[in-house]
Amino acid sequence: MPRRLPLAAPLLAAALALAPAAGAQSYLPKARPVGGNPGPAHNYVCPNVDASGSALDCFLDAARHLYTMCRHVKSIEIIEHGYENSEAGTNSAKSESCVQKQTANIARPYGAALREARVSRQAADGVKSLYEYWTASLAALKWQAGESDDDYRQRTAGVLGDLEARAAGIRQILVIVREHTTPPATGVRGKAAR
Repeated sequence: MPRRLPLAAPLLAAALALAPAAGAQSYLPKARPVGGNPGPAHNYVCPNVDASGSALDCFLDAARHLYTMCRHVKSIEIIEHGYENSEAGTNSAKSESCVQKQTANIARPYGAALREARVSRQAADGVKSLYEYWTASLAALKWQAGESDDDYRQRTAGVLGDLEARAAGIRQILVIVREHTTPPATGVRGKAAR
């Protein structure tokens, strides 16, 4: 008579097969299909960086991408209600929800980028500054009384250029630090060189 495996054995094997690899990036959200799309969930937060990209790359991409998403949501509110009424009553509920959601979405990439940038105080300060600017820019998506359509569009679109410039500055700082830093010597501690 053939030996039967307990029911738990196949379940354990299936769970191990589905477990993430040991080197999975901690700054990326856990992958789960959305709307039937089996693609990785991190594409939502930092769509231009794949899983092999750095935490800093993901954060810098996420800042631009998530700001753009909320800017589009605010544009929809403005189209629906007009500039003057886009903040009246519950008319701004969609954009307020977007800001809350994207602030939560960027939290992990931001923390991971800070850890990666800690090799340089200037780079870490740059990451913090970019995050503060991003947060302030989301809050400033609201139309300001008396602002023309062109002024509003230029102001909100200008943020994207500022985010790119800040990202380039952070990357440049890290390039300079890496060029002028000697990596620690590899070897076994405690053994005398022969």
